[in-house]
Amino acid sequence: MAKLYFRYGAMNSGKSTGLLQAAFNYEERGQRVLLTKPQVDTKGEDEIVSRLGVTRNVDFLIPPQAALRELVAQHAAGTTPGTLLDDMEDESGALNRQIKPVACLLVDEAQFLTPAQVEDLLRIAVLDDVPVLAYGIRTDFRTVAFPGSARLMDLAHALEELKTICRCGRKAVFNTRRAGEAIIFDGDQVAIDGTDIWYESLCAACYLQASGGRLG
Repeated sequence: MAKLYFRYGAMNSGKSTGLLQAAFNYEERGQRVLLTKPQVDTKGEDEIVSRLGVTRNVDFLIPPQAALRELVAQHAAGTTPGTLLDDMEDESGALNRQIKPVACLLVDEAQFLTPAQVEDLLRIAVLDDVPVLAYGIRTDFRTVAFPGSARLMDLAHALEELKTICRCGRKAVFNTRRAGEAIIFDGDQVAIDGTDIWYESLCAACYLQASGGRLG
């Protein structure tokens, strides 16, 4: 039975870099992977973007209310560009080209999934026997868990924290939202970082100092 893994960390903890490295490791051994992310993550549009500058197109985007298990099955069975094929001999000795099975599903920005979509990730691992590696952040800029991350913490077979450091040198665990140099504590849970909004990872002590003790 395959497993569902949730690898989480604060911003700048190398989540996307780790995902791209995992994809490389599988493909270096001739195995097929599917890469995806929620459509709500507009950074890079249809790309996974590592802060080290490495990018890669996803195989498909996940719409907000999509039935994720069905969506994965469609792409696993398809002949999209770059799909790996096996040359198989039939009984007559003729070669038939067959689509390689998916060896792993890799999901970036998994915090943006709905709880129902996370439940589909578990079904993909357990019922379809495809390992799932989901990468994301645990809590938002107000230290409140994203619904997708909370469900992943409930259901994942294995949890792995990816670590990064605060400006003070301690381990960073929270994310502050900023507009310029101003720290923002109100607003929608989802705001993709870009030219107007950016995020800084802080330890609990620096977060509380910046927020005046405010949580949530």
